[in-house]
Amino acid sequence: MRITPPRRLLVLLVLVLGALTSSAASAQAAVRGAVETAPSATGPVVRVGTEGTYPPFTYVDPRTQQLTGYDIEVMQAVAKKNGWQLQFQQTTFDSIFPALDAKRIDAVANQITINADRQARYLFTQPYTYSRGVVVVAAGNTSIKSLADLKGKTAAESETSNWAQVARDAGANVQSVEGFAQAAELLKQGRVDAIVNDNIAVLDYLASTGSKDVKIVGNTGADVSKQALVFRQDESALRDQADAALKTLAADGTLKAISEKYFKADVSVESSGGTGPTLSGSDTRSTLQVLRDTAWPMLKGLLLGTIPLTVISFVVGMVLALTAALARLSPNPLLSGPSRVYISLIRGTPLLVQLFIIFYGLPQIGVKIPSYPAAVIALSLNVGGYAAEIIRGSILSVPRGQYEAATTIGMGYGQAMRRIVLPQAARIAVPPLGNTLLSLIKDTSLASVILVTELFREAQNAAAPSGQFLPLYLFAALYYWVVCWLVSSGQKRLEHRLERYAV
Repeated sequence: MRITPPRRLLVLLVLVLGALTSSAASAQAAVRGAVETAPSATGPVVRVGTEGTYPPFTYVDPRTQQLTGYDIEVMQAVAKKNGWQLQFQQTTFDSIFPALDAKRIDAVANQITINADRQARYLFTQPYTYSRGVVVVAAGNTSIKSLADLKGKTAAESETSNWAQVARDAGANVQSVEGFAQAAELLKQGRVDAIVNDNIAVLDYLASTGSKDVKIVGNTGADVSKQALVFRQDESALRDQADAALKTLAADGTLKAISEKYFKADVSVESSGGTGPTLSGSDTRSTLQVLRDTAWPMLKGLLLGTIPLTVISFVVGMVLALTAALARLSPNPLLSGPSRVYISLIRGTPLLVQLFIIFYGLPQIGVKIPSYPAAVIALSLNVGGYAAEIIRGSILSVPRGQYEAATTIGMGYGQAMRRIVLPQAARIAVPPLGNTLLSLIKDTSLASVILVTELFREAQNAAAPSGQFLPLYLFAALYYWVVCWLVSSGQKRLEHRLERYAV
């Protein structure tokens, strides 16, 4: 059966994509929250990239569900001095520098250690934290006692962190992880041999979790690590303002006060190295308290992030799929050729790569799409590529005689498709398209890497300071399962209604 795509489908696609921009922008604003404005702020909006899962420097407070931490308060103090309006954007550590390069954010406040490679690419302020690197191993490990013993061992590190390079220089094989909390879990489970990280982060983890499963066995050396705020090379004015503010904050005692609030020591000056700060732990709640406190944020992430992202992406994806399927069936190579290429590219590349290309890659050629619309576009294109073949196969499964019979009684192409072919094809396509929708619901969890906050990101925010990975991830899985069960129930009812088109 050779079919030419109707023009009304193309018109519908344009209308849907037009509506997408405003809908996605509204949803994005709802999920990511309002701009933090300093009192009497008249300056620019400064977008600050941070993990939000690296206590005590940057994490979500379990009591208030607000982003907080030493780095966050330092950045807020800098903004207050300059009259900036802050907009914090959470993402994984390995996505922070790509976001900065792509001009998705303007600055980074995430304990970024100053080193020669980074100084060649970015602008740094004066340091606001001085710390020492430490080597962490499992409690029963007696073979590793110093950095020199890491040669040939496996260390869990954030791939783009300064500590990953320290471990490599010591001869370790680096296993990439998202953050320190995940690295600690791998160490406890015996999946890696060691961790190299900031002594403050390690001490906070030990204080928060009360863990006796890991221990500090030594320092990475006599050198003191210096952490600072980071800006792009073209943001020298912002960097200079931040630098001047940090000097003032150091002189008037503000940095010392913030530091003592979190560490009971002044880590903003180099002389504080010694034995290290004293920490009470950023999160000492019980498992039950963690689950109770996280239930609403995760539900909100589901309602404002995951579900809207799924619905919009599926609707747009189905329009793309139907258009691509009809074009694929067309005898015109100008229509079938591009459709074949589109389907092949989508099905032949990972969704995560597609997200990174659209969000971090396109800005390098001048195409800059906000995070939520970028996620919708990537997910929609992915759905369209897979669903197109489902729809094409369903149309081809309708006996050719059905279409020919419709034309013999005077039905035009559009009428025959709408009344005869597509209803029968829909009955065949619903089960596999239902599977596509279920996969899409779960695939939305990948959107967190491009600054979109959804259900799974909320679970990660709670797991990082508390260390309660298993209960929180099971809780997230329960939310996903409930949504998928509801979708599956609706699919069964739809299949029953479409049975009337059986021949």
